[in-house]
Amino acid sequence: MKVSPSVSSLVLYVRDPKKIADFYVEHFGFIQKPQVHYDLIEVVSSVGTFSLLIHQASKGHRIGQSCIKIVLDVEDIEAFKKESEKRGLKFGVTYKGEGYEFANARDPAKNPIQISRRAFFK
Repeated sequence: MKVSPSVSSLVLYVRDPKKIADFYVEHFGFIQKPQVHYDLIEVVSSVGTFSLLIHQASKGHRIGQSCIKIVLDVEDIEAFKKESEKRGLKFGVTYKGEGYEFANARDPAKNPIQISRRAFFK
């Protein structure tokens, strides 16, 4: 039997790791782990085993050009958008379809992020 590996973390290459770590802590409840390396900050989801490894980008790295999108599960899209906007994070239009509902934004390093209800649809 072949076992599929699970995803445990994503690496984000950014110009200001502290600023981006603070963003995910403030807006999504991530917890910052003690920093071991000067150029890498790890923030961990407070409700799981997923982490973001926020790494100092090199001068040649094209910021915001990654081919990933971070998807964060929330039960109530509109309530989350309203609370986020109070703290300075504005999401775009909420898209709805059969079995999904989501809205998009970008973090301060221009990485695409999405809040989604897909995990809550049965």
